Amino acid sequence: MLEARSLSIGYGKTPLGTGLNLSIKPGEILCLLGPNGCGKTTLFRTLMGLLPAIDGTVLLGGKPITAQTRAQIARTIAYVPQAHAPPFPFDALEVVLMGRTARLGAFAQPSALDRGLARAAMQQLGIGGLAPRDYSRLSGGQRQLVLIARALAQDTPLIVMDEPTASLDFGNQAQVLAQIETLARDANTNGRGVILSTHDPDQAFALNARVLLMHNGSVLADGPAAEVLSGENLSTVYGLNITVETTASGRRVCLPSLRQSAPDR
Repeated sequence: MLEARSLSIGYGKTPLGTGLNLSIKPGEILCLLGPNGCGKTTLFRTLMGLLPAIDGTVLLGGKPITAQTRAQIARTIAYVPQAHAPPFPFDALEVVLMGRTARLGAFAQPSALDRGLARAAMQQLGIGGLAPRDYSRLSGGQRQLVLIARALAQDTPLIVMDEPTASLDFGNQAQVLAQIETLARDANTNGRGVILSTHDPDQAFALNARVLLMHNGSVLADGPAAEVLSGENLSTVYGLNITVETTASGRRVCLPSLRQSAPDR
């Protein structure tokens, strides 16, 4: 579905990350983890063809992304940003309907079918009642669900999410994570591929995700969360002592130590 080979990313000729390799298939959740400044957002922009790679190749559907038009890319990848401020006070339904743009011809207007699909996406996420409301006046969690509905209405096999739970309260984080898992495991579509970034390794455990752990501009480890997110790896990446423990319910959680000296990074 999407593959990066020996990718070097950055701005101009200055690399922020080198030798990056990744791939994702339908029904898989790939979680990017790493400290601030490690290049997660830059990697996303490169994977979507918004930023040219310094070196290496990005393949979308087996073809170089540089050989595809923006419309072709938009019919394969939907993007959910971590924040979105519309220039005008759109209704929530209008924001979701923007996801249908990739399916419309030049100067075409959304059809009744497009509107029906947008409403169906909102109903699927449990936010149908928000359709007529001013998007700019919704809560952070509600806006994030509207953006996910927009990606759903775009009807792509792959969704990229840049810190989709940033600035959300605990309840809204749980709701968004539940919807991410539903999108990936949806039997009606044979599952979508989902790539997301987060600062919380516990979310990768909760999603049973594959993890790409970034450190100093390269990939430190790539594999199932249970294997990659060890105390040793996390301590190396984040510069403080971290242990991974299993709760009585069987869930794994990461516990940073705030009193011990940080290991060498």
